[in-house]
Amino acid sequence: QVQLVQSGGGSVQPGGSLRLSCAASGLIFSIWTVNWYRQAPGKQRELVTTISSGGVWTNHADSVKGRFTGSRDNAKNTVYLQMNSLKPEDTAVYYCNVRVTVQRDYWGQGTQVTVSS
Repeated sequence: QVQLVQSGGGSVQPGGSLRLSCAASGLIFSIWTVNWYRQAPGKQRELVTTISSGGVWTNHADSVKGRFTGSRDNAKNTVYLQMNSLKPEDTAVYYCNVRVTVQRDYWGQGTQVTVSS
């Protein structure tokens, strides 16, 4: 059974930092691209960051470029999202995702990130 278990997140003031983690089990994690999405209240889910299987390349949404960094440790079956210079508009529930096929599309449980003064 595939599981993606998220940790991290919470509340922070504007300009602060948080790190999200997503630990995978039940699949050969190292061969799959991992995505981080977020969904703010009343908005569609947004792709934030994509991390290649080996972690060599990442792609970030324009809204987070220069502030967010995706990485992974395949030895620990874990991916990370380091979020710096957080803004109120970053407030959302964040999800990690591994899409093996359309039918095998795995999601973490979601982690709330709140940026507020």
